[in-house]
This record gives sequence, C-alpha cells and structure tokens, in this order.
Amino acid sequence: METKEDMAMSVEIVPKEEESVPQLFQGKVDKLAEKVVIREKDFGIWNEYTWSDWGEQAQLIGLGLKALGLQRGDTVSIASEVNKEWMYADLGSICIGAVCNGVYPTDAPNQVEYLINDSETKFYFAEDEEQLDKVLQIREQVPTLEKVIVFDMEGLRNLDDDLCMSLEALCELGSQYRTEHPDAWSEEIRASDIDDLMILTYTSGTTGPPKGAMITQRNMRFMMNCAQNCFSMSSNDRQLGFLPLAHIAGRMFYVFSVIQAESEVHLVESLETMNNDIQEVEPTVHFAVPRVWEKQYSAITIMRKDSTALGQWAYDQAISVGYRRASFLKESKKIPLGLAIYYAFFNFAVLRNVRRALGIDQCRWLATAAAPIAPDLIEWYWALGRPMYELYGQTECTGLATCNVESAHRIGSVGRAIKDVEVELSEDGEILIRSPGVIRGYWKQPEKTADTIRQGWLYTGDVGRIDDDGYVYIVDRMKDILITAGGKNITPSEIENQLKFSPYITDAVVVGDRRPYLTCLIMIDHENVTHFAQDNDVPFTNYTSLCHTTEVTDLIGKEVDRVNSMFAQVETIKKFRLIDQLLDAEDEELTPTQKLKRKVVNEKYSSLIDEMYSGG
Repeated sequence: METKEDMAMSVEIVPKEEESVPQLFQGKVDKLAEKVVIREKDFGIWNEYTWSDWGEQAQLIGLGLKALGLQRGDTVSIASEVNKEWMYADLGSICIGAVCNGVYPTDAPNQVEYLINDSETKFYFAEDEEQLDKVLQIREQVPTLEKVIVFDMEGLRNLDDDLCMSLEALCELGSQYRTEHPDAWSEEIRASDIDDLMILTYTSGTTGPPKGAMITQRNMRFMMNCAQNCFSMSSNDRQLGFLPLAHIAGRMFYVFSVIQAESEVHLVESLETMNNDIQEVEPTVHFAVPRVWEKQYSAITIMRKDSTALGQWAYDQAISVGYRRASFLKESKKIPLGLAIYYAFFNFAVLRNVRRALGIDQCRWLATAAAPIAPDLIEWYWALGRPMYELYGQTECTGLATCNVESAHRIGSVGRAIKDVEVELSEDGEILIRSPGVIRGYWKQPEKTADTIRQGWLYTGDVGRIDDDGYVYIVDRMKDILITAGGKNITPSEIENQLKFSPYITDAVVVGDRRPYLTCLIMIDHENVTHFAQDNDVPFTNYTSLCHTTEVTDLIGKEVDRVNSMFAQVETIKKFRLIDQLLDAEDEELTPTQKLKRKVVNEKYSSLIDEMYSGG
C-alpha cells in the first residue's frame, strides 16, 4: 500500500483496491456530476438531487465542521429519519476524517446520553425540534458535546442557544472556510486511508448496554464490492429508501451501494406514505426486513378475503400456477409450454396487478435479512413472479457473509458464503465468520471484542448448519434456544416465523425454557384485527379492549392451532396471551426494526407468563 506522502500527491495514483471511501465518492462526484442520484419526496413531490449536489453539500458540511474545530478521528453523530441531509452529513463527516455514528430517531433521551458519552461525540446532527429536545434535556451530562446542528429549523427560528446552530449556518461557515482554504477539501480526501476508522454502529443492546461496532474504510470497501458481486446493481437501478440509516442494512444499501453502483435511491416522505411511495417509484431492486414482507403478504391476504367470489377464485388459480412455475425456476429447469401459456394469462390478468399494488412489479429481485423469515413467505413471492433471496450477516462483519443469488439459491437457507468470506461451525454449532469485513472490534470494550473476535474469527452467537453443497442454515440465536423441563431442545424462531405468517399476528415470543410446556406472548396486527372486528360486529373501544374480546382471542387461537399442526407434540404451544398494549418504535420492547426483544418481553410480562403456568 502507498504511503500517505505518496497519496498526498494525487488521488489517482491510489490502487483501486486500496482506494478509501472518500476517494471513491469524490471520484464519482467528479465523473457523474449532473446525473441524478437522490430523489426525495417532500409534500407529495419528488425532488431530484445530482451527484454534484451531494458532493457540494457534503463538502460544505465537512468544511463547516472543520471550521468549528473538528479533528480527524473525532466522532460525529446523526439522529434523523432517512433523508438527504443524513446522506450529506454522513459523507461530509467521513470525507474530512471523522468517525460517523448513527442514532435511531426513536431513541429516548437517556439512550442518546449513553451514545454521546460512550462514542465521545463532539458534533451532533439533529433532524428537528423533537431530536434537539432530547439533547437539550441531557446537555449537562454530555461533556464532550460541542455543537448540535439542526437539519429542520421549523419552530426553532427564534432559538438562541450557543450549543445549537442550523444546517444552513453550518454550510455558510463551510463556504467561508473553503474561500479561505481552497485546497482543504481535496487535501482531506487525499489524507484518507483505507485503514481509517469510519463508522460506529451500535448494537441493539438486548443483552446489556449497546456496543459500538468499529467499521473501517477497508471493511466498507470490501462490503461494497461484495454487495455489487451478489446483486449486480447498475446505474439504471433504483431503490426505495425507508429503513433507518443508523442500521447497517440501510446504510449499506442506500448510501454505499449507491456510490458503488452509481444507482439511484428514492427517499420516502415518511413511513406512513411508504405504500404509495413504492407504487410511484416501482424500484428495480428492493431489500427489506422480514416485517415489511410479512405486512405485504398480510395486506394481500386481507384483500383476497374482502374480494368477490370470482376475485378469490382468480387469485387462487393465479397463485397456484405461480407456485407450479416457480418450482421449475428454482431448479433452473425449463418451464413446460402449457404451463408457460397458463402463467402468461394469469400473470397478465392477476399477478401483475398484485405486484403493482405492492410496488414490486419492476423488481429484478427482492432480498431479505436482519431477522428470521418463514420459508413459506419466500415461496409466496416466488409464486407472485419475483424471486426473493435471503441473506445473512451481522453488523460485526459489516453486513453480508452469505447470500442466495440468481445462479445459486436454496429456499430455507441463507445462501452460501460470498467471495473471500469463510464460514465454519464451532463444536457447539455456532456460526463463525472470517473475512475482510469483520470489524476492528467494539469501541472501548476490549474484553467484549476478545470474546467475540478470536484469531480473526467472528463468533456470531447464531447456531446453524451447513449442508453438503455449502448452503448455510440458521437454526436460532444460541441464547434463545429453549430447553424444556423434559430436556427437549426447542428452536423458538421456527415456531414464531410460522405465527408471523398469519395476517393477524405481527410478532410472537415463544416461552418455555426449563418449563413443562411451551407458551407464547403474541402481538396482534392492529390494522387487520381491527378490520376483522369491524366486519364481524365485535364491540371494542381501544386496542386493549380489542385484545380482550372473545372473538379476537378465538381468532388468534385458530392461528395458533394452525401452526401447532406443523410441529411435533412437544413443540406445540399449549397456552398464549396477547400483549394488550399498542407498541411503537419508542417502546423498550421493540428493536428499531420492529422486532420484539425476547429478554425485555420475558421480564416485563413475567406475571402474564407465570399465569400461563399456574393454570390461570
């Protein structure tokens, strides 16, 4: 690798494989200046932003931070929903040598306090008044914090606080700094090194305080190449950006894969408008977490139930033909002519309309990861006419480790190890990963680092198996496997995935460790169960009363019985209770990706669990 002195002469002399993210980004800005890269919906209108816009705003933000005193290696944090300002601040910070940390906008003030102090954040980007208020509440407890920069100043025009400034004011400061130091930006770009620490991504903290995963430039460049090799994205591809950018998946797909592939990302106006936004955008590639796919399936299931007898018949015929056709595609076999003609008719008459309603009609592929998913759900998307590929990885390996791809896929597995990634099993069946994507370690936690990364191998905490063809299967998290009082090992995620396949169930937590039988806490799908109650004249006043109606309990009971029929007697759920509180992302029971936290749920609803084992 070339020395920093050599790199200071010219960006171009850096070998491509040793090129840092800032050097790659600036090269794309120079090459693609007038090409649209970001579209963002605002008040119902899609606004376009070019690579030149991205590069200019990143530069002004980066130089503004430098004018405020930021030094290479200092930490910058961003707390915001997905938007262009997040992307501008991200690359602006990274390009001047800062370590950029994402904060979930749903984090509570005490969590923000922990993240600022643990990461030693000096500069904090807050989306709006709501995010700013969290910081102001804990300002006396965060001594490293020097300045808060606010993206949206609505309601804050009269704010007079030395700690705070607007993004507009920061950019003006950056413009002035550039006038006084015209070579500063290019110098910072040249000074970047592929082994620099680039990102902190904090774990969800379900087993203790969140840990900051240290992702280097080299980690990210490797992962950008891996994603490109797996998905073959091009400059003609477009994505819908809706996942939080504090999550490694959102950051990977909407920021770094976009840079690598020179593609476009469309940023949703809000999560509430996502269904309309995806129909308007019609992405060509689409990654989402299982909960998104489950909700789409639920929506179509409910639409079918509400349709006419003819509509139900047509859908059932179409999806049946889709399953038959998919069985040939998955085996890379030629589709019989008769079946191809039959499918062409039902695709035109039914399936393409379903895909259009879901916004996936133009997708070349669909991808899912970040949580377990029912194989039946993946099969359904194949039957709709769009291949879905399950992936696997962790923050600790910068995203990807295994992947199903068009040329090699197996439903139920998470694919095979991608190029330059090694995957093995420990004696206990734990999945181990070794690759250039494995992180440097956990920020300021050498003991946790030594426990998780040993001799270059990442100990994932996931139990799995690998078949003779190299396909990896995730069994469950090691800490989540249940051992009943009778000594039977149970993998709860398999049961939970089948329950979540129901349109009436959002999430479920199976309980039974050291217990005589399995029970379950269930979170209902508010929208679909409300629809059911209205259609069946079930009286209720609010979410809690809805959960306590006999009709809803019976409805969920039938879904539990359906799932029980798929498992052995010892794996069946004997009793269940509904979580009768309407949870949102700010509640401690949920992760930022809307998954129930098993440990928190077990603790918070312990009395409900005890009731199921006491005959109540």
